[in-house]
Amino acid sequence: MTARFGRTELPDRQARSLKRAERFEWLTLGYLAISIVLVYFVIGSSQAMKAAWIEDLLSLAPPIAFLVAIRIVNRRPTDRYPYGFHRSIGVAHLVAGVALFAMGTFLIVDSAIGLFRLEHPPIGSVQIFGQTIWLGWLMMAVMALTIPLPIYFGRVKMSLAKELHDKVLYADADMNKADWTTAVGTIVGVAGIGIGWWWADAAAALFIAAGILRDGVRNMRSAITDLMDTRATTFDGDRPHPVTAEIDTYLRALPWAAEVGSRVRDEGHVFHLESFIVPRHGRTPSLRKLREARDGCIELDWKVQDIVLVLVDELPEEVGGPVGDRQSERNR
Repeated sequence: MTARFGRTELPDRQARSLKRAERFEWLTLGYLAISIVLVYFVIGSSQAMKAAWIEDLLSLAPPIAFLVAIRIVNRRPTDRYPYGFHRSIGVAHLVAGVALFAMGTFLIVDSAIGLFRLEHPPIGSVQIFGQTIWLGWLMMAVMALTIPLPIYFGRVKMSLAKELHDKVLYADADMNKADWTTAVGTIVGVAGIGIGWWWADAAAALFIAAGILRDGVRNMRSAITDLMDTRATTFDGDRPHPVTAEIDTYLRALPWAAEVGSRVRDEGHVFHLESFIVPRHGRTPSLRKLREARDGCIELDWKVQDIVLVLVDELPEEVGGPVGDRQSERNR
């Protein structure tokens, strides 16, 4: 494993996973291109079909953002960007989240207006090989065809997102889940029209729009907090990343370390980590011991590439210093 400040050469396993993720994103774009065309030709006047078509268009954002970000992330640091370009992952995540939030809001308003106006969407018939077929059957058939692949893509991408600690890939896996649930909701809405429930179409569109908005809010919030250097979390944003505790435990076990506190920020695939160490009295470490300690931290997790060890006489409040300790006691 090679460690350079501001730059990461991924370990072999993660490098293979990244290549696999790239292939799946290209496959996703191909699938979405076909799905968008098919849905467009049977969209009719259904609000649910319109929402599903727009949702497919929005699904292009995460894979495109991911493919662009991985082209940028491994560029070498420059004088202007001394930390490298890992933040491109966070920027791509934010772009995807904002797109979802904006379109989810629009679709909720649009669908709600149709519902409150008591609009009865007509679904006509089409001639195919001389046979008259209700367009609703074609709508449901097309949506049924769009269910299997997103389920498979989503499961694979979720696994790869965990392996790579890639939140853009996680957002895309989340979108794949939204894709197939959208298809199911659309089928229900169109079937409702067929049995005379005029409101089912608008209700299905609202359901789809709410899912898009929820994904947008969650991903936008996660991207913004990461760019604001919040405490590093797991790839799904559910809990603090365990690497901070692992680093602190390792450093505290060193014979010359009395107290240790670390802060970690998410740079994309990797972390930037600062560990503050109060050395034991009379046992200030040499440069060789500090270098060994740094290398030991890097060996704990491949994401720990950019790490700074700082010797202090007292831990800063933000990492468990005196005031922080008192605050922790009050919280308990």
